[in-house]
Amino acid sequence: MASRQLALDLPHADSRSRDDFLPGLANEAALALIEAWPDWPARAVALVGPPGSGKSHLAAIFAEAAHAPVIPAAALDIAAVPGLLASGALVVEDLGEGPVPEAALFHLLNLVGEQKAGLLITSARLPSTLSEGLATADLASRLRVLPVVRLGPPDEELLAAVAVKLFADRQILPDEALLAYLLPRVERSIAGLRDVVAELDREALARKRPLTRALAAELLRARADSSDETDRAPGEIVLNDLTIG
Repeated sequence: MASRQLALDLPHADSRSRDDFLPGLANEAALALIEAWPDWPARAVALVGPPGSGKSHLAAIFAEAAHAPVIPAAALDIAAVPGLLASGALVVEDLGEGPVPEAALFHLLNLVGEQKAGLLITSARLPSTLSEGLATADLASRLRVLPVVRLGPPDEELLAAVAVKLFADRQILPDEALLAYLLPRVERSIAGLRDVVAELDREALARKRPLTRALAAELLRARADSSDETDRAPGEIVLNDLTIG
């Protein structure tokens, strides 16, 4: 049995500066919007994309440029709204992950217009879909017409660049053989790639071996062999968020 050691789940640096943002076709429009501040086409704009697509990174870039506080949508409170706009801009993250704070959000959208402030909302869902079932009809109308910039799935070039950065954040310099093996086998999302890199790093540390192509293949095969057969589609093996056809 291979020698193993305890792999501590230590935090890894995750810089959200502009210099560390990796541009690509998937985020081109969103990055252009952030960099155009304060010359926006509307006072309030929503960034919409799947988990791990870069919404929070872009929001952090905007927050720094606009000196804007960042608040989770679930924490919005109607009494706190005026103070949140004191700097002239605000970021509201993850709208739609829980119940929409209707009164606070409606008050916020009104104040943004009155004060000519800037509001950036991030969400995994289109605001128009969040409008369904709201008790506040005027808020539902606002959400249906809220300008949206969407983040698409990463192309091959962006996925490869993100992989290099994720490994570098863990002090790993991946060679071309490792990347060439791994990239065709991961879920085509940044979130899925992040999970796979973290898992491979933990296993390599536990086995006290450098993370090479050979070790990555060994780890993926071992995980596939131990996966539940009933959860597999024909001809498919699954490692958490990683799928190999």
